[in-house]
Amino acid sequence: MGTLLRSALRPLRRVGGLRGPAADVPLRGVRHGANGLLYPGHIPTSPLQKALLAAGSAGMSLYNPYRHDMVAVLGETTGHGALKVLRDQMRNDPEGAEILQERPRISLSTLDLDKLRSLPEGSLGQEYLRFLHVNRVSPDTRAPTRFVDDEELAYVIQRYREVHDMLHTLLGMPTNILGEIVVKWFEAVQTGLPMCILGALFGPIRLSAQSLQVLVSELIPWAIQNGRRAPCVLNLYYERRWEQPLRALREELGITDPPPCMSGA
Repeated sequence: MGTLLRSALRPLRRVGGLRGPAADVPLRGVRHGANGLLYPGHIPTSPLQKALLAAGSAGMSLYNPYRHDMVAVLGETTGHGALKVLRDQMRNDPEGAEILQERPRISLSTLDLDKLRSLPEGSLGQEYLRFLHVNRVSPDTRAPTRFVDDEELAYVIQRYREVHDMLHTLLGMPTNILGEIVVKWFEAVQTGLPMCILGALFGPIRLSAQSLQVLVSELIPWAIQNGRRAPCVLNLYYERRWEQPLRALREELGITDPPPCMSGA
C-alpha cells in the first residue's frame, strides 16, 4: 500500500511541494492561482489519482491508525459528498454561515492562551486548555487540506479537523484508542464522512476483549445517541464561546455525560 501511495503522489510533487497554508490565516480561494490552484497548498488531482490516494491511504490508516497524515488524505479523497452536505448545513445556520464567511482557524498562533487560562473553572476555554495539557496534544498537529478541489469544501474539512479536539472536550473523551473510537462514532453520525465511518468500524480491531465489550454495550450506543441528538457541531463558533460553561454548552447541544466506565480512562 505504501508503494501504491508513493506512486500516486510522485506525479503531484511538481505542483508545488507539500507546504500547506499557515494555520493563523483564513483558508481562502486564489482566483487565478498558478497551475489551477484553488487555495494555498492545493494539489489538483484527477479522479484516478484520487482513487489511488484513497486506496493507499485507507490501507495505511488501517495498518497504523496513528498515521494522521494518511487519515487526512483518506478524508479528502473520499469525502466530497459528505462535505457538500456539511457545507449546506453551515450555510443554512446563522452561526455556521458566519464561520464560513470569516474562516476562523484554531492554532497556537490564533489562540490567546493567557486569556484561556484566566477563564473560570468549568468554562469551555478552561476545559479545552486542560484537555490539551493532560493529553499532551497541540492544535498545530492538524494537517493542512491539499486534495479537495473546491476551496469552500477545503475549509469545511479543515474546520472539522481543527475542532476535533473540541469534540473530545465536549464528549469528555481522552485521546487513548478507546476515546478516539468513541469520538469517531460520534463524528460518523454527525458528518457522514467515509473516513469517520471507516475509523469507527475498524478502529476496535486492536481493542482487548474487555474493552470491546464495554465499547459495544455502552460507549457506541451513547456516541450514536448523542451524535443524532446534537445539532451540527461545525455550526458552533467555539472561539466566541470560550467563557460559556462546558456543562451549559453540553445541555444546549443535548450531549449527556459519558458512561461511568470512562471515568478515569
